[in-house]
Amino acid sequence: MSESEKKWSCEYCTYENYPSALKCTMCRGPRPFMSEDIYSLHDIDDKSNTAAGPCDNKSNRGKWQCQTCTFINPSKEQICGQCGALVGNITASNLHEHIQPLKITQHSDLAQSLSQPRNNSPPSSLTNVENTRRMTLEKWSCMVCTYENWPRANKCSMCGFVPNNSQRPPSSSRIMSPSNHNVNLENQDDLYRSSANIMDENNCDAERKLRALRRNADWNWLNACIGVIEGNPIPVEQYLSSGGDPARTLTASEVAILNRSSAFDVGHTLVHLAIRFQREDLLAVLLSQIEGSGSGVKRVPSYVAPDIAADIRRYFASTIRHRKGNFPCSFVTDFPTFALPAEVDELPAPIQEQLFNELLDKDAQDQLETDPAVINWSLELTARLGSRLYALWNRSAGDCLLDSVMQATWGVFDRDNHLRRTLAESLNQGSNLFYPRWKEYEASHASFLQYSLEEEQWEEDWTSLLSLASQPGTSLQQLHVFALAHILRRPIIVYGVKYVKSFRGETLGYARFEGVYLPLLCEQSFCVRTPISLGYTRGHFSALVPMEPYSRLESRLPKNNLGTDQLQSIFLPLMDRDRKLLPIHFLTESEIGREESILRQWMDVCESEGGILVAQQLLHKRPLLVAQMVEEWLNHYRRLAQMTSAPFSRPIPTQDYSSEGDTDDE
Repeated sequence: MSESEKKWSCEYCTYENYPSALKCTMCRGPRPFMSEDIYSLHDIDDKSNTAAGPCDNKSNRGKWQCQTCTFINPSKEQICGQCGALVGNITASNLHEHIQPLKITQHSDLAQSLSQPRNNSPPSSLTNVENTRRMTLEKWSCMVCTYENWPRANKCSMCGFVPNNSQRPPSSSRIMSPSNHNVNLENQDDLYRSSANIMDENNCDAERKLRALRRNADWNWLNACIGVIEGNPIPVEQYLSSGGDPARTLTASEVAILNRSSAFDVGHTLVHLAIRFQREDLLAVLLSQIEGSGSGVKRVPSYVAPDIAADIRRYFASTIRHRKGNFPCSFVTDFPTFALPAEVDELPAPIQEQLFNELLDKDAQDQLETDPAVINWSLELTARLGSRLYALWNRSAGDCLLDSVMQATWGVFDRDNHLRRTLAESLNQGSNLFYPRWKEYEASHASFLQYSLEEEQWEEDWTSLLSLASQPGTSLQQLHVFALAHILRRPIIVYGVKYVKSFRGETLGYARFEGVYLPLLCEQSFCVRTPISLGYTRGHFSALVPMEPYSRLESRLPKNNLGTDQLQSIFLPLMDRDRKLLPIHFLTESEIGREESILRQWMDVCESEGGILVAQQLLHKRPLLVAQMVEEWLNHYRRLAQMTSAPFSRPIPTQDYSSEGDTDDE
C-alpha cells in the first residue's frame, strides 16, 4: 500500500493527512473515527501492546507512545504533547521522579519570571491572587449606598457621594500604581482591619449626618428634581410657584440624599434634567421662568390655594352626568363663570403690576391685542362698558384647551383629566350625531377648496379625532371645541388669530378656530345662554376672563332695556374689528345664511351704541369653593401691599403659603 493511500482525509477541509496525525495539519480538526484496529493503522503488530509498541519501528525509535491518547512523543519529553499525560505509569514509588522537574530553583524560568518587573512580563498566579485580595480589601465603602469604590475614586461611582478625607481609607493602604508595584504584604491584614474599623466608625457618624441632612433638606426643591426625571409636573410647578429659582444647581449633599447617580449629578439644574430626560413640556415651562427668556414665575389662584383647587376639581367631577337616549353625550349640572375680583383695582399700582405679571399670559395677550387686534379693540366695550378681557396663563402642553375651559368656568386647570375623559366618552358614545354634522361641515370646506375625500378617508380622520380626545397631552381640534360646548351646555366664543405664523413672522397657514361654537345638537331649553370666551394664538388656547364690574357702571350701559342682571354682566363682541360677524362653526347647509338669528336663539344678543353686536355674559355669585380660593389668592397680594406701605418696609418673601398637596401647579 502506497504512502498516499494510507493518508486520511479531513472531514472539514479535505486535507490529506499522514496516518500518524491525530489532528488535521491544516485546520486542526479531529481525526475521523474509524472502526479499524488502531494498531493496524500505525503499522503496529497486534501482539505488541506495550508502552513502547510503535517505538519498535525504525521511524519511531527513541519515541514513546502515550497510554492515554496513543500519541507518539519524543523520548526527551516527559509529558504527552497531545493530552498532557505523564510518561509511563505513575505510582507511589516513582511519583518523585515525575514531580522532580517541576521544582522551582533559583535559575528556573518560573523564578526568573517572578523576579522580572510587572510591566515587562505578565504577573504570576500567586501575584494575581495577592493583588485581587489586596484590591478587594482596600476599597472604600460609600456611607450612603455602601458601594465599594476603588481607592482612587474621588466620589462614589454608584450614587455620586463625595466623602471627606476621614471617610476614606488612609493613603498607606491604597493600591499602588503599576510603576510602584512593590507592596509590603506583611502588614496587609493589619491595614485591612484598621481600614475596616475606621469605615465602621465613619459609617455610624455619616449615617447620623445623612439623617440630619434629610431633615434639613429643601424637599420642595428635591421633589422638583425627581418630578423632572419622572415626568411629573406637580412638584416642579409647586417649586416654581413658591418662588423657587429654576437655575438652582444640585450640591453634593443633595445628590447624596437623592441617591440616584444614574440620574443626578452635582451642578445639574432642572433645565439640565429636562433636556437629559427629554421632558419637552417641562423644559418649556422652565425656560419661561428664567430671567430674560419670557414670562416670570406664575402664581395663579390654584397655586396659592392648592387644597381648595383640588376640592374644586373633585366637585366638578361630581357634577358630570351621563345622558341616555338618542344622544348619549355627558353634561354638567353647574354653570359658573370665572372673573377676576373687582378688589384688584384697590391694590397699589406696583402690586397690581406684579399680580398681572404672575397671573396673565403676556405673550398671548400681546398677540391678541396687536394689529390686527382680535380682543379689546373697541374702546366702547373696554372702557365704557368695563368688558376688557384678560388672557390667563395656563400649561403649555396639549391640554391647554381643556385647561382654558376649566379656568373660564371654575378658575382651575383640568389637572386630573376629568374633562378630557368626559370629552372622549361623549364623542365615542355620541358619534351617531357628531359624525354626520362634522362630515357635512368638513365636506363643505373641502368642496370650497375643490377637493373631495373617499368614505374610508372620512372614517380614518374621524378615528384619529377620537384618538386625540382620549390621549392626555395631545392637541385638540375644532370638533373638540364643538363637543365641549355640548358638555358645558353653553356657547363657546373663540377669539383667535387668523393666520398661524412662525417664529420669524412667516405665515404658515390659516387658523380656523376663531368663531362661535353652539351646542346645536342639544335642545335650547337644556342649555344656558351665557357664553364663555377663549383666546387662540399660535397653537395655544387661553381663557379670556373679565374683571367684575362695579355698580357704578349702571349709567354706562347701552340704551337697550335689559334688566337688573346687567349690573353683573359684561359684553362679548360677536364681530371682528372690521364689523364682520364671527363665523358659527358646524352649521348645516340649511342653517347657512341666517347666522345672526341663530346667535339670538342661543345667546342674549344686543347692539351697543356704536353698532357692535355683543353677547351678554352674566356673572353670578361665585361658588363657595371658588370664592374661598380667590379670597386666599387676593390675601397674598394684600399682605404684600401692607408690607410695601408700612413705615418700615420689609422685603417681600418668596413663599407666603403652603405649596404642599395636590395642585394644578404649572
